[in-house]
Amino acid sequence: MSNVTKSYNTIVIGGGQAGLATGYYLQRQGLDFVILDAGKRIGDTWRTRWDSLRLFTPARYSSLPGMPFPASRLYIPSKDEMANYLVAYAERFDLPVELGVQIERLERKGERFVLAAGDTRFESDNVVIATGAYHSPRIPAFAADLSADILQLHSSEYRRPSQLRKGDVLVVGAANSGAEIALELSRTHHVCLSGRYPGSEPTRPGSAINNLVVPLMWFVFSHVLNVKTPIGRKVRPKLLSMGLPLGRVRPNDLLEAGVERVHERTVGVQDGLPVLADGRVVDVANVIWCTGFRPDYHWIDLPIFADDGYPLHERGVVTSAPGLYFVGLFFQTAATSALIGGVGRDASYIVKKIATRPVEAAAADRAWSSSRQTVGT
Repeated sequence: MSNVTKSYNTIVIGGGQAGLATGYYLQRQGLDFVILDAGKRIGDTWRTRWDSLRLFTPARYSSLPGMPFPASRLYIPSKDEMANYLVAYAERFDLPVELGVQIERLERKGERFVLAAGDTRFESDNVVIATGAYHSPRIPAFAADLSADILQLHSSEYRRPSQLRKGDVLVVGAANSGAEIALELSRTHHVCLSGRYPGSEPTRPGSAINNLVVPLMWFVFSHVLNVKTPIGRKVRPKLLSMGLPLGRVRPNDLLEAGVERVHERTVGVQDGLPVLADGRVVDVANVIWCTGFRPDYHWIDLPIFADDGYPLHERGVVTSAPGLYFVGLFFQTAATSALIGGVGRDASYIVKKIATRPVEAAAADRAWSSSRQTVGT
């Protein structure tokens, strides 16, 4: 039983860039809200990435609403600098963030949402889920059959080359994380990079030509590749399934660094060693799984998900559960939706929906409650 009950108009789950941007707009609307985050510090999701990670967008496009990133417009921030920026952002706008709050269950009772977190019960009229696009590491089931002599790390666990054992490395997954980690490890290990080539962006982040074309690219990714345009709706499923093209690393960079590039996927295990799709057995001492993440919304007790585990929504609005919203999903509205510089637009849209909801809420809530009662009979 919960010992404490806290009530708000709106609860934001997640204190990263999506949650903080949402809080900024909620505060401007004068709404009663709180931001709940499971971490010990704001920005910890950035701090726990690998040491050398830098953003792909310059400071000009790496800012949240109301506060430019404190660096020159063309500077490419590091992951720790971004974490510190998020802390400063929350402090500047005095956003009500409660840390160390792990939501164990979200459900709806009557016309309000109820959230359980240990001995505390939270209630609200609206809930914004801003937990980001990356949840549980996706690792193939056959990884459990690899020899115990092989060190296995998911990209979310990798920090630096010194973590690895002596011997060769297989990096599985050749998108941005895999390519960058493979290139870094090539200085100390022989590396085999396995996976499909996802293509490359036309320019490298930080290059002179990139600085010239980024404004055009940002416009295209924000206003052309979005759910409102035919081309955006066509491209969206492809980006959701394939991910983004390589930004900083190019195939020639890997070749020149001595990375062994194989385009076959890693598909199984033989005698404790990884096997490629062409049947080749790779004798390595380390495997880095850069195989992405899967959604993990097991704590949401509401019928709002598609068969693939992703929420059903319209630009972040869950029409089947009035008052429930998402911010920070990949391609939620546009190709920039999950990026720091793009999340503010979706946050603004969602908060406008929340601010105008009291006018429409009574009828919608009654319809939702009636439908649930009908299902339960």
